[in-house]
Amino acid sequence: MNPQNEILITGSRGQLGSELKRLLGDSATYVDREELDLTDAKAVTDFLRANNFKYIVNCAAYTAVDRAEEDKMACAAANIDAVKNLASLSEELGYRLLHISTDYVFNGDTCTPYTESDRPEPMSVYGSTKRKGETALIGLDPSSMIIRTGWLYSEFGHNFVKTILTKLREGAALRVVDDQYGTPTCAADLAAFIAGHVLRGHWNAGLYHYAAEGVASWYDFAVAIAAEAGIEGANISPVHTADYPTPAARPHFSVLDKSKIKATFGITLPYWRDSLRRCLRNIETNG
Repeated sequence: MNPQNEILITGSRGQLGSELKRLLGDSATYVDREELDLTDAKAVTDFLRANNFKYIVNCAAYTAVDRAEEDKMACAAANIDAVKNLASLSEELGYRLLHISTDYVFNGDTCTPYTESDRPEPMSVYGSTKRKGETALIGLDPSSMIIRTGWLYSEFGHNFVKTILTKLREGAALRVVDDQYGTPTCAADLAAFIAGHVLRGHWNAGLYHYAAEGVASWYDFAVAIAAEAGIEGANISPVHTADYPTPAARPHFSVLDKSKIKATFGITLPYWRDSLRRCLRNIETNG
């Protein structure tokens, strides 16, 4: 870690953290749980006081949606307490805090994209803790930024794209849910926005939605992965959520309206399948 850096990335070994590290290189400091336990208030306080960060991007989270239904305390610690620990010092130490949240704060009982002003009604422990983390941050640090996103994938870590690729190449027959809709979003695109806009002084406090353009079901996503990867004869069958029960309930529709972030920052967003194609090329190139 370079104590002279003005940018701190937490959750640096996750998908978004890894993409930010690829973009920012030595210009940022990176920590994951091994280097800094964000749920330890004293450790966070000591670490932040010993450094002089201008920006903190909090990519750290408990994201095991199904396991969270049983592991409630650990999920709450990572998604609520850790956010409070970071936010409690932001005004005193003068850094700007960007926090990553999720589309799972919504219940999915709609057919139109969710705006930032729509009422959150999480259906799971994961979604509930992420929402409580948002409200805690807004209360402690109104000058912060929150970006909700969803259906993230990348060439790093464990995600839907890499899992589907592996199973298809093994010749597995897949059953994939076709009645849950969202927008597959490449973590590299979100990282590029953060690095190229937010961390370059274009700070606009508030809550934003970021995702690729377009809508897909998980089944659509899986079929697109097979097609873009050139896997012929893929055996992928659609199933309903009711036929594929999971411990945690998922929103049936969690498409996010991105009008606010596009207007505020003057950006255009890629279509989800174009980003998928680029990500698959990178996976193929980098192994």
